[in-house]
Amino acid sequence: MLVLAALAAGFVDAVVGGGGLIQLPALLLGLPNASPVQILATNKLASICGTSVSSATYYRRIKPDPRTFLPLMAMALAGAVLGALGASHIPRSAFEPIVLVVLIAVGAYVVLKPDLGSQTLLRHSSGRHLGTAMLVGFTIGIYDGALGPGTGSFLVLALVALLGYSFLDASAKARLANWATNLGALIVFVPQGAVMWKVGLLMGLANLVGGYLGARVAVSKGARFVRIFFIVVISAFIVRIGGDVVGVWGA
Repeated sequence: MLVLAALAAGFVDAVVGGGGLIQLPALLLGLPNASPVQILATNKLASICGTSVSSATYYRRIKPDPRTFLPLMAMALAGAVLGALGASHIPRSAFEPIVLVVLIAVGAYVVLKPDLGSQTLLRHSSGRHLGTAMLVGFTIGIYDGALGPGTGSFLVLALVALLGYSFLDASAKARLANWATNLGALIVFVPQGAVMWKVGLLMGLANLVGGYLGARVAVSKGARFVRIFFIVVISAFIVRIGGDVVGVWGA
């Protein structure tokens, strides 16, 4: 179950982000005796395998501008380190209602703006553009280090809505930033001894395969496919997390 979940998570994460919303619940179900920090740390190990290969695929095929993605990655890593340091003090239940509201807002925004993300039309001058990208990376990096599900989707939407990238260009930069947030979290979790290496590496291999396939599909199909896939995935996440919040799945 965990390997299949990691395969699906890698594919979804590579296309639009949010693979953690598949992988993290699977870890919670499959490892009921593990601590929250062990679950988060093992999830990060599996995820960085997938984001490594999908980032490399996007970089080779899309060639994103390093003047944007390098500062974005640096701030995302710094934010993730801070978030991971506080991860053991934050209950998952505190995040779910917030994430649900954000997902609903994100989904509605994309649906109501059909031309959003169809092509790259940058919104700001170079200085403001870079500052916005760094703020996005740092803020979402903190969230990813502390909990993480939906990080890739939030990065994609922020890069599309705030900076004016197409969904395909945003996905490329989001993968690179997500790789950095996974690394930042592991910088904290590995010395703590929180990673369950055997489980994490097996899931990581499956996540890697899913990430490779997802990135190739996204690049070949283009921005319109990524947008549609984004809406479908966000809708599924809303149902999944909404059910948790109102207690449907636990009934």
